[in-house]
Amino acid sequence: MRERTSLVERMEQARARTVAARAARDAPVAPESAGARPDGHGAPHRPPGPSWVVAARPGEELLLLPGQMHFGGAAGSIRTLLGSCVAVTLWHPRRRLGGMCHFLLPARAQPKRDAPDGRFGDDALEAMVRQLRLAGTEPQEYEAHLYGGADTFPEGTNLAFNVGARNIEQGWRLIERFGFQLQGVDVGENVPRTVTLVLATGAVDMRRGVVQFAQAPVASRILTGSAT
Repeated sequence: MRERTSLVERMEQARARTVAARAARDAPVAPESAGARPDGHGAPHRPPGPSWVVAARPGEELLLLPGQMHFGGAAGSIRTLLGSCVAVTLWHPRRRLGGMCHFLLPARAQPKRDAPDGRFGDDALEAMVRQLRLAGTEPQEYEAHLYGGADTFPEGTNLAFNVGARNIEQGWRLIERFGFQLQGVDVGENVPRTVTLVLATGAVDMRRGVVQFAQAPVASRILTGSAT
């Protein structure tokens, strides 16, 4: 059994992979035609998913809210604001497909009995994997980024209750489980982050600090949903 790498070592490895991947990412590659949609955006048509799986119009700049997920090739960009939550972005360099999920908790406290719920990391990533496989691709073909997990608890709080740290660990586990190619990481500390994924290029922009767009009212509404 291999030794567990520290968070610092993982971040350094991810930064090194990010630098190495930039040259390949900048090279234009024609999208593959297999499984392409009639509108040319790469992802096949599929039946509507649960309400937390967000659709997009061509070129739309999506604002992803807590507990939501998007995957496809039509959107222009996907953006979200993170505190203790975690976002995972995915992008396929050849097919120009990608997505993002924004989860609030690592997993359910009780065994799964209800429908999948995007508020939980395992449900959110499993839903993205189902959609990317419907598009004729596999998880190991995707570049991934991991962001968020800020420590929003006062200093001295028992770390067992640190939701941000638990979300980070779940993000690592899920990326390793599915075999995504981890390219970039910025997690922990006590700062909010804004993350934007551009679907045409796979570029991920992460900015630290408060961003002025309303999130709390919608987050409150989602948290009071029927799934537990």
